[in-house]
Amino acid sequence: MSYVYTKCLCKKYSPILSYRKPTSHKGKKAIINREPKLIENKKQTLFLLGRNSSEVVSKCMKDLYHLKKPDASMLSRKNDITPFDDVSPIEIFSKKQDASLFVFGSNSKKRPNNLIIGRMYDHNLLDMFEFGIENYKGLLDFHTEKISTGMKPCLLFSGPQFVDDPIFNRVQNLFVDLFQREKVDALRLQGVEHVMHFTTAEEKILLRNYRILLKKSGCSIPRIELEEIGPSVDFKIRRTRLASDDLFKLACKQPKALKARKVKNISRDAFGTKLGRLHVKQHNIARLQTRKMKGLRKTPAEKKLKRDQKKKNAK
Repeated sequence: MSYVYTKCLCKKYSPILSYRKPTSHKGKKAIINREPKLIENKKQTLFLLGRNSSEVVSKCMKDLYHLKKPDASMLSRKNDITPFDDVSPIEIFSKKQDASLFVFGSNSKKRPNNLIIGRMYDHNLLDMFEFGIENYKGLLDFHTEKISTGMKPCLLFSGPQFVDDPIFNRVQNLFVDLFQREKVDALRLQGVEHVMHFTTAEEKILLRNYRILLKKSGCSIPRIELEEIGPSVDFKIRRTRLASDDLFKLACKQPKALKARKVKNISRDAFGTKLGRLHVKQHNIARLQTRKMKGLRKTPAEKKLKRDQKKKNAK
């Protein structure tokens, strides 16, 4: 799964000149924080409603906002925006809020219970998808204990369409960008409490949320049980706007500074032991000093034989 970067590192510009000039140290610090980095900040998601919305759309957006918190912000007022006709207002909101993802809800006779999810690259639209909400059950409809805020979810994708169909494959990439949090090197078993399961069925994507329960099993490994906590939604794909292959490749391009450099002449064996190879120049053995080495000293018999040979040569 390709990781999409939100800002372009190839542009060399001053963060002070690209925004309004700050009047305080705190404002200057906030502007510099928006500058492109090798390791980016956590992706923020912007939630906003259209000029008309239904109760189903409002509740669904609130539930998604609850799952995304604290890396999300929701605008309270309604907005007269149609993203597939003109996405520039959302791009302005994205730059203002420094948000790389957005969720837009609307409702109309032609497209009832409509939800648009998209993402930005360098504060310009990368791609977006329009979904129809069907068979919705909210968080409050499940009378169970909920997960804590900010919990890192476990994302599961089931169905061959996520692999075979390019549209569903890009949707999978979008959901990973939307719900993933900061990268971690290791996870504690008790720290994984939330499962988000995406399943493809009849050209739809079924989203189910579960809470992981660790039960006693009589051994060191606990018994795992899943309890549905909501929300439960069936998404039907309506319209799409995909980025071109070149733009998507550019958005996924990893900076050179983050790529692991190959270290020459160092390897590891089957047991994980680090092995190194050293290249040394050829030594001139004829000039090697060996007289001070005890193991190479001449014996008394060899010294006497050499003295006798010198006397014989002198005569």
